[in-house]
Amino acid sequence: MSGATPLRLALVGDGQSPHLLKWARALVAAGVDVWAASSRGFVAGFDGVVPPAQRLALATKPRFEGGNIALLRTLPRLALWLRHVRPDWVHAHYLTSHGTLAWLAMGLFGAPGRLVGSAWGSDVLVTPQRGKAWRWVTSKVLGACAISTSDSQVMAARMRELGAREVMVFPFGLEAMPPLPGPKDEGQFFANRGLEPIYAPERVLAQFVELAGPEGRLMVANEGSLRPALLRQAAALGVADRVDFVGRLDATAQACAYARARWYLSLPGSDSVSVSVLEAMAHGCVPILSDLPANRELVRDGLNGLIVPATGLLPRAAVVAFAAQADAAAAHNRQWVQQHALFAPCVAAFVARLRQLA
Repeated sequence: MSGATPLRLALVGDGQSPHLLKWARALVAAGVDVWAASSRGFVAGFDGVVPPAQRLALATKPRFEGGNIALLRTLPRLALWLRHVRPDWVHAHYLTSHGTLAWLAMGLFGAPGRLVGSAWGSDVLVTPQRGKAWRWVTSKVLGACAISTSDSQVMAARMRELGAREVMVFPFGLEAMPPLPGPKDEGQFFANRGLEPIYAPERVLAQFVELAGPEGRLMVANEGSLRPALLRQAAALGVADRVDFVGRLDATAQACAYARARWYLSLPGSDSVSVSVLEAMAHGCVPILSDLPANRELVRDGLNGLIVPATGLLPRAAVVAFAAQADAAAAHNRQWVQQHALFAPCVAAFVARLRQLA
């Protein structure tokens, strides 16, 4: 809005997460005056987006499932900083840690601004199920938010059940479409979710063995506590020479991995719409996903991807049958991402709604 005073928004989240940086870039591009408070520090990319003078690093080591006494001890610092910033909006990311922190800073310490919250997945789909106290605090934070964002319809429904007022639903999408991929390696599988229990990487390995055939290969990116067990599992399954554990990849290397792979495996036990799945779709990979409501918002089994049953594994016949339509499915998925899952237009609509509410 030309000539209008920019909205001033204070992000509260994990400044070492590339996801928070992505939000900051999109908000700045939408004309918002962005400030940022991080429970930890900031990745270097923030330097070109939010000036150091507009940032606060609380330097804690939070556990996002909750129970963060050290994080709660930073409340006076955060409230003092918010009084200095005087934001129109305090935008908390991950409700059960940073959302709680922002809610308490505003409710107990009188920090200025109105609260908006962005759910990231397990903060809504998992943590409230741990007990009444977790459900209570999640409900309080959601109820205090003038508006909340969700990246899937299933998570939005859960947020409303927990007391959310207005929920905007849009994917945590791509900042730009990747180039059209070249010819795919029909035997190449790719997986890049964290090597942690919630992402069930041991099931990814088992499903790869079932689907791949003797020539198939799997690249496993990312790190996590289960890596040693997965190495042992690969050896026990006799595929250690066909599974490459490559650790965390930078953006360029990951784009190359997506571009080469025909098949993308993501089998978490709980998830909302994953940006990794959207990236895979944009790069023309065929998604092979766990049977979760959010995944079914993206994939119609047998048409533009494959859904693995809740128990058991897909047989190799599933990928053999799908191979003939893989190129058509890839083209469909790229078009869908182009139309529905680019981040900038979604954030622009979000900012427009904040202006209306302000």
